[in-house]
Amino acid sequence: MSVSVDEPARLGTTELPDGRLLGWAEWGPLDGVPVLLCPGAATSRCLGFGTDVLEPLGVRLVSVDRPGLGASTPAPGRTFVDFAEDMRALVTARELGLPAVVGNSQGAPFALACAEAGLAAALAIVSGADEVAAPEFATALPAALRDIVDKVAQDAAAAERFFAGFTADAMWDMVVGGSPPSDVAVYRLPAFEAAYHRALTEAFAQGSAGYARDTVLAMSRWPLRLGEIAVPVDIWYGALDTSHSPDNGAWLATRIPGAHRHIVPETGGALLWTHAEQVLSTLLDRLAAGTSAVRPAPSDVGRG
Repeated sequence: MSVSVDEPARLGTTELPDGRLLGWAEWGPLDGVPVLLCPGAATSRCLGFGTDVLEPLGVRLVSVDRPGLGASTPAPGRTFVDFAEDMRALVTARELGLPAVVGNSQGAPFALACAEAGLAAALAIVSGADEVAAPEFATALPAALRDIVDKVAQDAAAAERFFAGFTADAMWDMVVGGSPPSDVAVYRLPAFEAAYHRALTEAFAQGSAGYARDTVLAMSRWPLRLGEIAVPVDIWYGALDTSHSPDNGAWLATRIPGAHRHIVPETGGALLWTHAEQVLSTLLDRLAAGTSAVRPAPSDVGRG
């Protein structure tokens, strides 16, 4: 099995209008099609995906530390709207135009917030954390998760303090312990394990408050108008993924006009890395269909 997680080609920070810094990492050609990555829970900007196919596909991948994680200045009490405005400033400063956006795992609602705010030309949700606090999932959640969702709803501040007790090692143990064997095989690849550990360690470098705020936002009701998203959206789940969405995105797909849902067999939550070329090629196809622009020809990969 080959999973590409090369070191970033470029690292930096961008100063926002209020003086805070956002940390970012980039891979691929500077003149490539911009793809903005909203990373998963408690991982820093340095964990990219598909880094071996970015050059042939002509993709400039940009990953960003959310406030309080990695190199980004904390912003206590921040919201999804605040995050989208931060991305608006970053996109302008980095001259990304109107990028495609990818949201992985807990990064999914943040990517959706960007799309709702008009900051995405196309969107891919990959192994996305679903809106587990929605009443539609009231009877579908495992008891332990239902208990946490209820605690967030009852006292978000107390829940945020609870999540602030997590560490990089605890996150690794939770991810590996809750994943199917197909995912564990990916996570235990020496290069991937080293890159994942680095991303977790960097994400918690300023403490755990950034992760805690992300988690409270993700596990609360989402104040997002998903029905107003007017760009192409692809929703990707591995058939073996039992941790990100109670129904592998079936209900989520109905809430976004024209969304395409892909279920990939024999794959779990590591889909972003195992099927990186497929996700990126589909994004490029969506962009090409919307702009009639000429895009690099993707390799012959399976399509969902």
